[in-house]
Amino acid sequence: MKINLSDFDLSDNIKKEISLLIESIDYSKSGLENIWMLMDLVWERFGCDNQKPDWDDIGKFYKHPVWLLNGLFIEQDSVSMQHRREISDYVVKIPSAMKILDYGGGFGTLARLIADKNHALKIDVFEPHPFEYSERKVSEYPGIKFIDEIQDKYDVLVSTDVLEHVRDPLRTLAEMIGAINDNGHLIIANNFYPVIKCHLPKTFHFRYTFNIFVILFFRLKYLGPLKGSHATVFRKKSDKLINWAAVERAEKISIRLFPVIEILKLSLKSIYKIRY
Repeated sequence: MKINLSDFDLSDNIKKEISLLIESIDYSKSGLENIWMLMDLVWERFGCDNQKPDWDDIGKFYKHPVWLLNGLFIEQDSVSMQHRREISDYVVKIPSAMKILDYGGGFGTLARLIADKNHALKIDVFEPHPFEYSERKVSEYPGIKFIDEIQDKYDVLVSTDVLEHVRDPLRTLAEMIGAINDNGHLIIANNFYPVIKCHLPKTFHFRYTFNIFVILFFRLKYLGPLKGSHATVFRKKSDKLINWAAVERAEKISIRLFPVIEILKLSLKSIYKIRY
């Protein structure tokens, strides 16, 4: 992982913060491993706790330039960019797609990839903590803008690696669905794994049950995994009231089942290795 900060039009303060982080890089590790390590370093610096989240501390964490560094890394990482190219290819092939919402769009990479393939599209990037550099990058695209509040309806929503960071993934999902027109598409990629400390453990049970919740309680049509990426595609049928009491009961069951499924999975892996 090598990033030359002189290649980017960043403020002196941002360069200083990122330079201090880069000094901690272990060049024997992969770029992704280093990014995760730096994120954990900043997470600890702010005293964040993923078991008992203090959302003021976590808000400071998400405003830190480590996320700008993450965006710069993504754009030089072949796997990360492949996933985003596959998503952007899918989006521009949806006939009804004219207004796109990139929910938690961060650096704006995916929005720019989509716009490069169809300049006529309107793309809003919902991002509570945008960096000035990111906003300047999208200013070159008339159809893209950063927003801090969702006030419109969209034909397509894309969301990559967001729900594992939030206070209540299902309430956030409901907000996403509410922003989409009937028959609109949702392309959602999740990472409900403990790869970095800002992935909240209370979301990990969705690793096995997220699609079940989406189909049973949120009335989305499951269209399947998006080939070449870690995203899944859904289509909205219509706006319907969500039975939150039933959702909460099912979530409690999902939480209880999670450790059981993990143990069974480990046991099956061990049996498979012994036999084969």
